[in-house]
This record gives sequence, C-alpha cells and structure tokens, in this order.
Amino acid sequence: MRIVHIINSLESGGAEKLVLDTLPLYNKMGIKVDLLVLNDLDYPFMNALKAAECCSIFSLGLGSRYKPIHIFKIIPFLKIYDVAHVHLFPAQYWVVLAKLVSGSKIKLVYTEHSTSGRRVRSRIFKGIDPFFYKQYQKIVCITQTVGDVVKKHTGLSDSNIEVINNGVPIDTFKNSIPRDRFDFFSNADSDVKIIIQVSSFKEPKDQATLIRAMSYLSSDVKLLLVGEGILQQQCKELAEELKVDDRVLFLGIRMDVPELVKMTHIVVLSSNYEGFSLASIEGMALGKPVIASDVDCLTTIVKDAGILFKPGDAKELSSYIDKLLTNNIYYQDVASKCHQRAAQYDIKFMVDQHIELYTGLYKL
Repeated sequence: MRIVHIINSLESGGAEKLVLDTLPLYNKMGIKVDLLVLNDLDYPFMNALKAAECCSIFSLGLGSRYKPIHIFKIIPFLKIYDVAHVHLFPAQYWVVLAKLVSGSKIKLVYTEHSTSGRRVRSRIFKGIDPFFYKQYQKIVCITQTVGDVVKKHTGLSDSNIEVINNGVPIDTFKNSIPRDRFDFFSNADSDVKIIIQVSSFKEPKDQATLIRAMSYLSSDVKLLLVGEGILQQQCKELAEELKVDDRVLFLGIRMDVPELVKMTHIVVLSSNYEGFSLASIEGMALGKPVIASDVDCLTTIVKDAGILFKPGDAKELSSYIDKLLTNNIYYQDVASKCHQRAAQYDIKFMVDQHIELYTGLYKL
C-alpha cells in the first residue's frame, strides 16, 4: 500500500505542522507515505522534513498554488500511489480534477482542518464545494464540530465523514528542555512572567487582542509571539501604539516551539474561530495552563481544563492572565487539568486511525 499526502506547501500552519509530525511516524510503522507539495519554497517545516529522511518529497515548482497547470502535473503521481490524502484548498480541487481528467482509480481522502473560513460564507463555493467534496471516498474532520459544518455545507452523509481528532507528539514535548529566558529578555529575573502564543499572523488568529491585554498587565509580564503572516506588521504597529513593544517579541517561525513553551508560564490562543488548535494541545502537554478564545473547536478542547475568554475581550483575557500569575494554587490546578487533557490527543492515536482508514480504502 503506497500513500501520498498532497498539500499546498509546508509553510507555517496547523495542517502543515501535522504533516511534518505524522509522516515520519507512518514510515516508522512500515507504511510507505510520501509527500507532494504544490509549492516548494524554502520553509523551515520543509527543511525539517527533509532532514528527517523519512519519505520521498516531490514538488510541482515555485509558482503560484492557484495555477490550473497543477492539475496536469499531479496526474503522474495518481498512477503510482494507492491512496492520496489531500490537505487544504486549492490542492483539494486540483487533485479531484486531475483524477477526473486522467481516469485514475486512486482512492482520495481529504482532511477538513477548518470550516469557518471564507469558502463557507461564499455563495459561489456553496454551490461548487459539494461536487468536489463528494469526489473523495472519505472526508476526515478534525473534530465533530467540523464534521457537522461539513455536512451542512456539502450535504454529505455520515458515511462519507470520518472524525479523527488531530494529535501532538506528547513524548517529544515531555522530553524537551526549556530555553534560557535570558536569550530573549536581558532583565528576566525571577519576577518576570512570560506568555506565549504560537500561531500564524493571518485570519482567523487574533494576536491583536492579546497585545491589547498586555497594556492592562504589569511591566514584568512579557509576551512571545511565534509565527508569521500578513497581519504581523499590523500587530507590531499596535504594540508600538500601546507602548508595550518593549515587552512583546515577534519571533517568526521557530522549530524550537516545545523548548520555548516549556520556558514560559502561560499559553494563550486568541482566535476568531478555529478548526483545531495543535498549539493549545502542545501547551497542555507541557503542563502549562492554556487560555483560549471561547470559539468552536477551541471550546471543545479547552473547556473544563483550561480557561476560555470572550473573543476579542482584551480586558477579560488580561484578568485571567493576572489571576493565574498571582494565585499559585489556581495556576497549579489549571495546569494539572490541562496536562491531563493533553493525554487524550496523543498523535499516536490519530496515526493509528489514519492507517486503519487507508487500509480499508485500499482493500475496496
């Protein structure tokens, strides 16, 4: 059984991180899984996967992911694999069209990572999406909430949808060694408290609310923002405007996230909506209290373990941060509950479910 994962690129993002974390595991378990990307830009995730030497990596070039020529470039790969597991738009469309044009019998799987984006709200995609989704033998939804939205948006039945929660490499996070806080803050004495958010600077993430929350917190509270994206400059300007730029560090894309998180005190995920938050699970796996926006799938992950705040409410967010940092009993209680919750999302469970899915399709 030969499987290929197909994705736009390996830039920063939850879907991309999931591919980076899972492909080595599949191959370690004896399942041949390779990768095809539409765009082979020199991203850290891509470099990390190449360094792992766990699979073959193919690229369609350096051009735009939206070029229809990708349809024809994908066709040869459909002839040598038994199952193609696709992530993200527009790869989702190009693979379907490549199969239809070529007449390939390859089995198709698509993972829906989020269903609250522009396509769900677009009348055009509301009419087009159902056709493309129905060309896949299985739609994997990363939470039941995502599955419910997919059914409503596409008209698919339960038999077409498989809910498989995302996971994180728990063991990797447990064994990580914290970075030295003095590498980031020269005056990082014992009174300094560090918050971190790991997420791209693009819709739907909302780092702006977290930056605003910093203006309500004492000067010994620092913030690390990991990730890149089109909203990054806007957030830098906001930090300067609020005069908290000396306490907010923009770190870009990092490959030492476990070590960074282990160094910090609180993990925050401020977002307008979310398909599934690997970052929140990663924080929990490291025994950190997690504060997240009370939206869709974040609520499912964090409720009754971490803390939820009203989306966009910087004042409420700051009050929860302050309570955690000033009440050690409360801090330890939340951190303990978060750590227990993380065990439910071990990436090994997810990989086993995917292999079972591939095997079932292969035998059809």
